[in-house]
Amino acid sequence: MKKVFILDTNILLNAPDSIFKFDDNDVVIPISVIEEIDTFKKDLSENGRNAREVSRILDKLRQRGTLSSGVKLFPERPDSGSIFIYLGHNMEILPELLADGTDNHILAIALTLQKQFGEGRNVIIITKDSNLRIKADAFGIQAEDFEADKVDVDELYKGYSTHKVSADVINRFYTKRTLKMENMELAPNQFVIFEEENDPSQLVYGVYDAVEDHVRMLDPHSEGVWGIYPRNLEQTFALEALLDDNIKLVTLSGGAGTGKTLMAIAAGLAKTTDEDEYHKLLVARPIFPLGKDLGFLPGDLDEKLNPWMQPIYDNLELLLSGGLHTKQKRLSKSYQELINQGMLQVEPLTYIRGRSLPNIFFIVDEAQNLTPHEIKTILTRAGEGTKIILTGDPYQIDNPYIDSQNNGLTYVIEKFKNERIAAHITLMRGERSELATAAANLL
Repeated sequence: MKKVFILDTNILLNAPDSIFKFDDNDVVIPISVIEEIDTFKKDLSENGRNAREVSRILDKLRQRGTLSSGVKLFPERPDSGSIFIYLGHNMEILPELLADGTDNHILAIALTLQKQFGEGRNVIIITKDSNLRIKADAFGIQAEDFEADKVDVDELYKGYSTHKVSADVINRFYTKRTLKMENMELAPNQFVIFEEENDPSQLVYGVYDAVEDHVRMLDPHSEGVWGIYPRNLEQTFALEALLDDNIKLVTLSGGAGTGKTLMAIAAGLAKTTDEDEYHKLLVARPIFPLGKDLGFLPGDLDEKLNPWMQPIYDNLELLLSGGLHTKQKRLSKSYQELINQGMLQVEPLTYIRGRSLPNIFFIVDEAQNLTPHEIKTILTRAGEGTKIILTGDPYQIDNPYIDSQNNGLTYVIEKFKNERIAAHITLMRGERSELATAAANLL
């Protein structure tokens, strides 16, 4: 039996193509949602672009027939569902308290359709608004979030796995430095920790090479990178992925103080200034305030951006002053000198659309604040020879339109986990300071 899905405004603004994600079921868009979409059309933000895309999709569908009577979403399918722009609804079935507002119009339409179809068809509201889902439940209407792009963050791919093996296996791995494992499902560039089954303190680690189909032992980064030395196994794995030029996409997730951004910038400086593998190090981040926004800032573009980009500059100053293990200032270089030489660029993600970025070490910080569509826009900018690093914490999201399960970072981690050009590491242990680690764990 076909279902009827009623879409809220926030679903369309988040994913304009969600109209086509309900298989052969019918999709209903209330006229009040169309009105609300129209208020976003002139915005220059991602919401504005998505609102215009929704209008283009509906206008194209309108050419096949009358939307109020229903237009097939997939004309080539005999059992295709249809899309309806719904006008009629009985507001009298709602209490006077709920007589106005888009959410209540959606509720009225759902109740009207439910009464019209009886038990023959399920009527379901699809919305990201938890309050609308609660109100729908109060009226006995089924309501759900949009699940198509959702990832269970608790089950998210970590990028490494631990395996209990015998002492003979560990000795053989030490001797040959490669190990072919039978009956072990590993993703490309997945890091592997082998623990001796009788003594967990005896361990060795490597990375799975999907081309050769074996686990290769890692060489320790004893010299560090720009004064940065890995402090735990996860950081060791992350640094290996960051410095491997065959890996074109690296995703690093983890809480505050786990070293995501610092290691990414250190690797970028090494690859750009020391090894000359890339023309430029580009560091970008989305602009979302923590707490109340300060509003418009005075000055030219650089002065306006400085408060937003300051976390990047803090990491650059630390690295250019000699890293964590020395108090002696390295005065021969500054990040401004690197910027003047064209080797370093720090900017917001606002103007990334339409660009082509060849042979660049590109770091996107705070990627958890981006939608899957925005992440796709960024990744499709990558030109020949470019490496992209996405860093972020799925549990620290400032964007009001996404959450830990449907943000761009977790979406990419899940979609790219089986690709040979990608690697991911989840960093669990905070290394910023004892105070920062205690705060992250206790508060």
